Amino acid sequence: MKESKYIIQELKKLFPDAKCELSFTNPYTLLVSVILSAQCTDKRVNQVTPELFKKYPTVYDLAKANQSDVEMIIKSCGFYNNKAKNIIACSKQIVDNYNGEVPTKLEDLIGLSGVGRKTANVVLSTAFNIPATAVDTHVFRVSNRIGIVSASNVDECEKQLMQSFPKEEWLNLHQCLVLFGRYICKAQKPSCENCVFSDICKESKCKSKK
Repeated sequence: MKESKYIIQELKKLFPDAKCELSFTNPYTLLVSVILSAQCTDKRVNQVTPELFKKYPTVYDLAKANQSDVEMIIKSCGFYNNKAKNIIACSKQIVDNYNGEVPTKLEDLIGLSGVGRKTANVVLSTAFNIPATAVDTHVFRVSNRIGIVSASNVDECEKQLMQSFPKEEWLNLHQCLVLFGRYICKAQKPSCENCVFSDICKESKCKSKK
């Protein structure tokens, strides 16, 4: 726990205002944006969603959308056929089963079309301020590299992070690790010279830069 405290303190120094980089105004727009962000950058999603939410401002509007119309708007996000199908189906489920309100329970969220555990945890923590630890590719990579976890899959990574850090830090930890992985501890060319964790990093790419 001592090392965990050091890690979160250093991350907060690096990213004192860490927050989700997706643009959203409510749980509905966040949920759709996170679904669209799969294998796509937040920057690209933010370029697409203004038009999408102008045409479909509420979950009720998107639930009634024509898939081909949605595909045209989100095409640049990649995998647009499946993503359009999922966000429409997801919206219909929210309308039919939750009175148009995005559910606030993990098991309900992961029952929605296009929503996995990571997406559900992002929505819970970011939209509803419910303690949750979302593990995306950045969080998984960084957590293993600097030794916060030793996990072979995202579920195990999530479990270990929750065991190592107090609940009140889970949201901030996720946001900081995402930004750290996105801008410093990148997958291919990590900026090791700017890494405050080089002494504890297990990744050979980082050690070779010492």
